[in-house]
Amino acid sequence: MSKGLKVIFTLLLVLFVVLAVCYIFHSCGVARKSLAEQPVDAVQTDSVVAEQACPAWMELPASVAMDETVHMVTHTAQMQGRLQRNYTMLYDEDLYAALWVAYPLCASHTSSGREESWGYDPYVPSESQTNVNKGYGVSEPTANYPKNFYARGHQIPNADRSGVPEMMAQTYYSTNMTPQIQNGFNGGIWAKLEEAVRMEIPQGDTLYVVTGAVFEKHGVDEEVKEIVNRNDSKTLPVPNYYWKALLKVRRENGEVTEASTIGFWLPHDDLKGRTYPDYAVSVDQIEAWTGFNLFPSIPDSMESSAESQTSWASFQAF
Repeated sequence: MSKGLKVIFTLLLVLFVVLAVCYIFHSCGVARKSLAEQPVDAVQTDSVVAEQACPAWMELPASVAMDETVHMVTHTAQMQGRLQRNYTMLYDEDLYAALWVAYPLCASHTSSGREESWGYDPYVPSESQTNVNKGYGVSEPTANYPKNFYARGHQIPNADRSGVPEMMAQTYYSTNMTPQIQNGFNGGIWAKLEEAVRMEIPQGDTLYVVTGAVFEKHGVDEEVKEIVNRNDSKTLPVPNYYWKALLKVRRENGEVTEASTIGFWLPHDDLKGRTYPDYAVSVDQIEAWTGFNLFPSIPDSMESSAESQTSWASFQAF
């Protein structure tokens, strides 16, 4: 075989492997076979997949420019005896925070119970993370609570993976945490929103979720509070906003024929007495405030109408 043919053959082989991985990991719904239906040896190891998130995954935002300190990591785990994707994040080492965390959510991911296993993310240098084995140790008064504190706030909630112990353990990585006001936010409106999201899992199919932390709106200079983590004395910026974007789709013969989205954008504050539907916004609006292109896998013919929706009730009815 000539050198030129060998190069072409190698490129084709690499393309085949990438497409195969994309197909296997595509969805845990009914339109494509889930990884739970594939043989274990059909995919590469976690360390390989961690560097090769597949663009076909419906939950993934479009790629952005990355460097030595901002990069994308995907975690996978065993589920029902098979290797499946857990979640993908865009992690900023300078901020000690994920800018977004994206994941599929199916009924089989959830159950009951909680087993905490706080620790470092094995795919990010430990010096680029903060120690979350204990709470941040920072308290301050808020509008409704004279003794409030910053909790270790999950971006992908542990309850969204409570049915799969290995996946749930990965939600306790430091890279999935940011400092969140506990009373009036983490333990209040944000927890209620997380519960509501789980209620929207389509029967026999997949809900696609992206959660993000924002320090400054895109193109806007804003003051960012900082705290010092008592565990390692690292200075941590505190997000000014948190958001969620949700996607449901309907398919025929494996092709998306309908799509519906909704977003939520919450100021990071003591929001006691407020309810999450008050903060429903369109995915278009979240894109404008973050600079991210969300759900780029929605077909162009339906993207505009799907991503302009602002009605939580309409999304629930989809």
